[in-house]
Amino acid sequence: MELIYNPFFLKHDTGMHPENIKRLTSLGELPVTEIVNGEKYLELVHSPEYIKKIKDMSESGGGHSDTDTIVSVGSYEAAIHAVGATIMASESENFALTRPPGHHAHQDHSSGFCLFNNIAIAAQYHANKGKKVLIIDIDGHLGCGTEKFFYGSDNVMYWSLHQHPAFPGGGDAHEIGEGKGEGYTINVPLPPGIGDDIFMDAFESFLPVAKEFNPDIVGISAGFDSHQYDLLLDQRLTVNTYYKIGKEISANFKNVFATLEGGYNIEVFPKCLHNFLDGINNVKMRHTERHTDSLIQIFYEYEGRKALTMQLLKNYWKSI
Repeated sequence: MELIYNPFFLKHDTGMHPENIKRLTSLGELPVTEIVNGEKYLELVHSPEYIKKIKDMSESGGGHSDTDTIVSVGSYEAAIHAVGATIMASESENFALTRPPGHHAHQDHSSGFCLFNNIAIAAQYHANKGKKVLIIDIDGHLGCGTEKFFYGSDNVMYWSLHQHPAFPGGGDAHEIGEGKGEGYTINVPLPPGIGDDIFMDAFESFLPVAKEFNPDIVGISAGFDSHQYDLLLDQRLTVNTYYKIGKEISANFKNVFATLEGGYNIEVFPKCLHNFLDGINNVKMRHTERHTDSLIQIFYEYEGRKALTMQLLKNYWKSI
C-alpha cells in the first residue's frame, strides 16, 4: 500500500482549526500523484442541493457549513479531488492521503470537519458493481454519515471502533442496522481511557464477523485520533497498535484500501500513519512506544459493552 497525495489537498484552508494543512505538511516532501476529479461521483451519496451549496459557498469566498466545518475558496476543489483520490485508492489498494476528511458527512449536510463522504462514495461505487464492501472505521469517532448511509444495506458492512460517549453521539451497541441491513452495522463503543489492550481485544473479538461477511473489497476509514496524545479524545492508544491493526487487516483481507479521517497531533500523526502502512505492508515497524494497559474499572465497563454487542449480533452471524 502506497500513499496517494497531491498538493490540491492543501487548498482546503482552515487556518488554525484542528483539521488544518499541517496534518499533511507534517509528513514532509511526498511523491505527488495526478488525481482524478471526483465530482462526477458525488451524487452516489450526496444530494444535488447539498453539492451545490458547498460549491457555491466555496466560490463565493467560503464560510462555515456547520458549527465545526470550514469552507474556504479552495475547499470544493480539494474535496472533489479527495473523492477522486479515494476512488483511485480503492482501485489500486492504496492509501488516499486527503483533506478534508469524510466519514461524518451526511447525504445533505456537513459535520465534524467533513464535506463529502469519501469512504461512503467509494463503497457505493463498488457496491454498484455488485461487490460486497466492508468498511472498517478505526477513527476514534463514530463515522455517523457512513453509518447512516449504509444502515439499511446488506452488501456494505460498516464496522466502527470508537469512543463512547464522544462526538457525534450515537454509535452504541444497539445500532445494528435496519431492514435488510440488520446485523450489518457493528458498533463497538469503547469507554474513555482505554489502552492498547482493550482496542486490540475489541478488534480481534469482532474480526470473525467481518471475515464471515466475506467482502470483495475492504475500505479503511483511517483515523488516528485515538492516540494517547491526541487532544480531541480520551483514548490511550500507542503507535504500536496502528501497526498491529494494519498487520491484522493485511493478514485477513484482500483488496484493501484506505482514506484519511482524523488524527490531529502533528507530532505523532506521521508515526501513526507510517506504522499503519508498515503493518499493512508487512514490513518492520518504524516507531515504538511503551504499551498502554487499561485500568481494571475501564476493562469491566468494556467487557459489559462487548457482551451486549455480541448478544445483539449473535442471531445474524455464526462466528459469534
